[in-house]
Amino acid sequence: MYLMKHVILPVVFALIAAVGNAFFALAQKKGGASENGLLFVGLSALISFGFAVLFSPLAGGVHIGQLVKSNGKYILLSGGGLFLTYLGFNLLYSKFGVSQYVLYAVISIITTTLIVGVWWLKEPMNIFHKVAICLSVLAVLFFSYGQSRL
Repeated sequence: MYLMKHVILPVVFALIAAVGNAFFALAQKKGGASENGLLFVGLSALISFGFAVLFSPLAGGVHIGQLVKSNGKYILLSGGGLFLTYLGFNLLYSKFGVSQYVLYAVISIITTTLIVGVWWLKEPMNIFHKVAICLSVLAVLFFSYGQSRL
């Protein structure tokens, strides 16, 4: 049970997000450089919204009023964060290509894991996490150097 809860499920959930990100990256590269990248992002967000609403009953009760009342400021924060993510991905992928994702990934490790997780939410971190973060920063340095050699 421990293996399922602490190893397998996080990997499955990360895999779902990774596959979704791959679709998103492909679409941003192929269509996101249209004449209005912001409108492209907005329309893709509407599709995402539709799927989220459609599948929300599978995740629990659907009490929109209560949800907004108790979590309104976090819904706004999350929506703003999604907008910045969509905008950044659109600019990064449409102008530089999806191989630049590695830059986002490591910067995201720093902003999300270190600033939000460790500093803000006080989540625990062990030596393995610290080594992994150092290696990911090293990966970006190698990647950036490799890009400069093309």
